[in-house]
Amino acid sequence: MKLVEGWQMYSKIQELKRLNLNVSQIARCVGVSRNTIYKFINMTPEEFNRDMERRQTRRKKLDAYKNEIVGWLKEYPDLSASQIHDWLQEKHPGISVSERTVCNFVNQLRKEYVIPKIVHQRLHEAIPDPPMGYQVQVDFGEAKLNGYDGMMYKLWFVAFVLSHSRQKYVEWLDRPFTTSDLIRTHENCFQYYGGMPVEFVYDQDRLILVSENYGDLIYTYEFEAYRQQRNFKIRMCKKGDPESKGRIENVVGFVKKNFAKHRIYYNLNRLNEECLAWLERTGNGKKHNTTKKIPAEVFLEEKKHLRPVPTRITVKAVNDSISRFVRKDNTISFKGNRYSVPLGTYNGTGKQVQVSIEEKDILVITDSETGKEIARHPLHYGKGKLIKNRNHGRDRSKGIPEYLEKVTEMLGNTAEAKEFLNKIYELKPRYIRDQLQLICSKVKDVDSQTMIKAVNFCCKNKIYSAVDFVDALAYFNTTQKTLKAQELTTEKVAIKMLDGKDVVSLKIKPQVRDIKVYQQILSEEKQCHNQIRN
Repeated sequence: MKLVEGWQMYSKIQELKRLNLNVSQIARCVGVSRNTIYKFINMTPEEFNRDMERRQTRRKKLDAYKNEIVGWLKEYPDLSASQIHDWLQEKHPGISVSERTVCNFVNQLRKEYVIPKIVHQRLHEAIPDPPMGYQVQVDFGEAKLNGYDGMMYKLWFVAFVLSHSRQKYVEWLDRPFTTSDLIRTHENCFQYYGGMPVEFVYDQDRLILVSENYGDLIYTYEFEAYRQQRNFKIRMCKKGDPESKGRIENVVGFVKKNFAKHRIYYNLNRLNEECLAWLERTGNGKKHNTTKKIPAEVFLEEKKHLRPVPTRITVKAVNDSISRFVRKDNTISFKGNRYSVPLGTYNGTGKQVQVSIEEKDILVITDSETGKEIARHPLHYGKGKLIKNRNHGRDRSKGIPEYLEKVTEMLGNTAEAKEFLNKIYELKPRYIRDQLQLICSKVKDVDSQTMIKAVNFCCKNKIYSAVDFVDALAYFNTTQKTLKAQELTTEKVAIKMLDGKDVVSLKIKPQVRDIKVYQQILSEEKQCHNQIRN
C-alpha cells in the first residue's frame, strides 16, 4: 500500500465511521476486509502515520527482490504468496521476512502489474485429531516438472503425515511406485520420524489391496507379509470418501502447489534433497492453517508416543514388483508388450498379478493373493509384441477324436463317460476343446468313484456341460469327504446275538404298564401347562 493510497483509505474509513456505518458496511464501501477496518477504525492520525512508516520500512526488505518476484508472477500467474515466501527462503537463505509481509507485498504487486490471483476451493468436513502417535495417513501423487534441459519430466511421490502433529515425510521416484518401493519408503519414513504409529490409513491402491471382497479386504501378498512383520493396523478408505483421509489429501496438494509447482528438475537425488529441505523449512516448519501450530514443534511431543523400530527391513530393488490386471485374452501388458499367462487365469473379476524383473532380463509373473509363480518370459524391448508360452494356449497337439478318447479314459472309460462327452461335442462343437480342457483341469485331484458319480448324475439328468459337470464333481467330492470323516469318528461296536446258551437273558421280559398310567401322566402335564399360561 502506497502512502497516498493509505491516507485515502484511512480518511474514507473515518468519514464513514462518523456517519455511524457499521464495520461490515464500511468494508463494503471501501473495498477491503473487515479485519482491515477493525485495525484502522480506531487509530488516531498519528498512529496511522507511524504504522505506514513501519510498512514502508518493511517493504524496503522486499524491494531488492521486487523484480525477481514480478518475474515469477508474470511467468507463473498462479503462484501463491506462500510459495513465493518459500522460494525466497530457498534462493536467499539469509532473508528474514514474515509470510504476512510477503503476502501483502505480493498482493500490491498483483494490483500494480494487473496479475489476478486464481483461487480454487474444496469443501471438507472437520474430523477430530486422533491421539498422539496413533495414526499416519499415506497417499501418492504425481507432478510434471520442467527439466533443466528443456524436457518435461513426469515424477511420482509418496507422502506421509502424522494425523496429530501434521509432521510430514515425502519421497520422490522417476517411475511409478511398486510394492517394494512402498515398503522401502515406509522404512525411510520410520527413520525420519524415529518410530512408527499404530494405524496406517491408505487409499484403495493396487500396491496394497487386491480386492475389497465385500469388506473382507485381501491385501497383496508382498505387502501383507510386510504388515505382519511390522505388526501395524490398516484402515482402508472407502471410495468417494475424501474426509476419511483429508489430512493426506491436503498434504499431497500442498506438495504439488508449494514445492513442485514450477520447480526445475535436475535429477532424482537432488529433487529428494530439495524436498527434505522444503519439509524442514516449510512443510513442517510453517504454522499449520488448521491447528495454528508448527508441526515440527508438536512432533517433539508426539515422537515420544511412537512405537520404536529397532531394526530396519531392507528390500532388494531386483525384486521390485508392480501390479497388473489379467486381460480377457489371458495376457498382461508390460512396457508396450503382451505376455501370456496360463489359459484360465482370467476369471472375469479383475484378476491381479505381480510382475517383477529378475537377473538376465527375465520377467516373472506371480499370483498377488498366493505369491505363487504362474509364468516367466524373456523380457522383450520392442513394442506391440505378443510373448507367449506354448503351454499357455489350448492343447492343439491332438485332434478332437484323440482328445475325446483321452478325456474318456480319465473319466473311467465307461459307457456313461462316452455318452456324456459325445453329447457335449454334438451340442457345443465350436467349444469342445475348451470344454474338454476344463474337465481335464478339474479331475486331476479327484478319485475315480467321485468322477463316476458326477458323470452318471449328468447323464441321468441330461446335463451336458463341462461347467455343470465341475459343479457336480465339487458336490460329490465334498459329500465323499464328509462320509469319510464320519466313518473315522464313528466308533464301531460289536453286537452279540443271543443264543440258546444264555438261558437267563432269553427269559427276561420287559415290564408292561397299564394304559391308564400314561393317560394320568399326560393329564397332569396338560394341567401344568395351563397353570403356567395363566
